[in-house]
Amino acid sequence: MNLDSLLVSTGLVAVAEIGDKTQLLAMLLAARFRKPVPIIAGILAATIANHLLAATVGAFAGGLLEGAWTRWIFGLAFLAFGAWALIPDTFEDRDAPKDQPGASVFITTVIAFFFVEMGDKTQVATVALAARFHEVFLVATGTTLGMMLANVPAVFLSQAVADKLPLKYIRWTAAASFAAIGIWCLVAG
Repeated sequence: MNLDSLLVSTGLVAVAEIGDKTQLLAMLLAARFRKPVPIIAGILAATIANHLLAATVGAFAGGLLEGAWTRWIFGLAFLAFGAWALIPDTFEDRDAPKDQPGASVFITTVIAFFFVEMGDKTQVATVALAARFHEVFLVATGTTLGMMLANVPAVFLSQAVADKLPLKYIRWTAAASFAAIGIWCLVAG
């Protein structure tokens, strides 16, 4: 068992998630429904499902990508994630979950979060981390923990704190973290 995969996954996603569209969704849901417990439970359920799927795909792909050249793939992928992290996310009204009569806050959150996370940089990073570490459970646990570390405070504090966060510097930190892992992959192999 490699605890590095858990720690790297947690830290990387926690930093990368700040200002991400899923965090913006968490704040939107908190402002709209004002029910933090089912929102947090929905975020957790959606993230577990999404990241277990992503980590499984990543570990499978990583098993197929054996050889010395794979360090170049992973290194360059993480450098690309670093560049991607510098681009601010927006959350448009068309992305917002629609109020549905009879739908629970939990179900609305699960569905919205699962689909908004599809193709998101944290999901793609989960695939790459699992491919690199070959640890489905630890990577999925770490990325889910990172998502919760970033989103639970967003739900409770919503706009009051979000407006005060230095998102530009947080994006730079996330980009530097991705880049450092990319360089580590290229150098350490």
